Amino acid sequence: MSTHPKTFKNATLILPDEVKDGSLTVGENGLIGDIGSPTDVNGHDCDGDYLLPGLIELHTDHLETHYAPRPKVRWNPIAAVQAHDAQIACAGITTVFDALRVGMDEDADLRYPDMRILADAIETGKKENRLRADHFIHLRCEVSAVDVMNAFKVFEDDDSIRLISLMDHTPGQRQFVSLDAYKIYFQGKKGFSDAEMEAFIKHRQESASEHAPENRKRLSTIAQKRGISIASHDDATKAHVDEAIDLNTKIAEFPTTKEAAKASHEAGMAVLMGAPNVVRGGSHSGNVSAKELAEAGHLDVLSSDYIPASLVQAAFQLADDIAAISLPKAIATVTSTPAKAIGLNDRGLLEQGLRADLIQVKLVGNVPIVRGVWREGRRVA
Repeated sequence: MSTHPKTFKNATLILPDEVKDGSLTVGENGLIGDIGSPTDVNGHDCDGDYLLPGLIELHTDHLETHYAPRPKVRWNPIAAVQAHDAQIACAGITTVFDALRVGMDEDADLRYPDMRILADAIETGKKENRLRADHFIHLRCEVSAVDVMNAFKVFEDDDSIRLISLMDHTPGQRQFVSLDAYKIYFQGKKGFSDAEMEAFIKHRQESASEHAPENRKRLSTIAQKRGISIASHDDATKAHVDEAIDLNTKIAEFPTTKEAAKASHEAGMAVLMGAPNVVRGGSHSGNVSAKELAEAGHLDVLSSDYIPASLVQAAFQLADDIAAISLPKAIATVTSTPAKAIGLNDRGLLEQGLRADLIQVKLVGNVPIVRGVWREGRRVA
């Protein structure tokens, strides 16, 4: 659809520091124009609903479920990207960093050629104007995996890579400090006997000891040379955070303890936690609560992770549940703060001259309804 000047009237505007009734205009260039008082001019009537910036999602691995909906089943990659994109946009997300895996278990159903296929499908979708949201790529790099560097080479010349996370899911540390929890998770997932589980744990730990330290440094060096932002992942200790600082990390994804979150925040990293953690009232894996970090002032960014619709719900829930967090501050965790953390300075606020990425939200009970989505002034959902 073509961009044209329009007015959003009868809106409850969520501005950077206040919430107020008013109107907003969009110019031919797809940028926000005037933000003013209520008006009776013709335009889109928001019916008193909230009007806020389009949401910015830095880490979602939701795409894979559309491409591989069942083990050994592969869907058409273009169709998979479109289905993922539609769900993302209808959740109010106008900018998304699609997380693709680099470095995998030897028996993983998806391999890195599949990740390249998905990356190519995203690029095709953008070129052919198939997509509603603005898509970038986030590489989830498993530093303990023997194949992570070979897998990363598949993306060597891809300018869509704007973020990498340095992940390490070795049993006995970070997300899986508890070996009992690790055994429950993987024995349920893979059907291992106790002996097979012990052998699997030993193999994982040996692989991490051999490969993780050097791979972490290599990937960080490459990312810095290419201007790609770096995220840590599942940091649990002050030593993990110190290592992340040495690697020029900008975003701390899903710290598992209060200690790591506090140290990351104080070091100037944007602390990112899962929106499902907020909505559910706690971590599904028994790690630190996102609300607890928010109350302490150590939560900066929310990510929908595996539930796109959780992002807008969690933001409103933060404002409702925590007295010290105003609605503009809560909305910033899913708009302006992730934009700033990743260097997208042209979006994330209702501010004159920024991109008119907008969503209209009606709050009914404690579950918000996304009633309209505009990207650069064009309605996309």
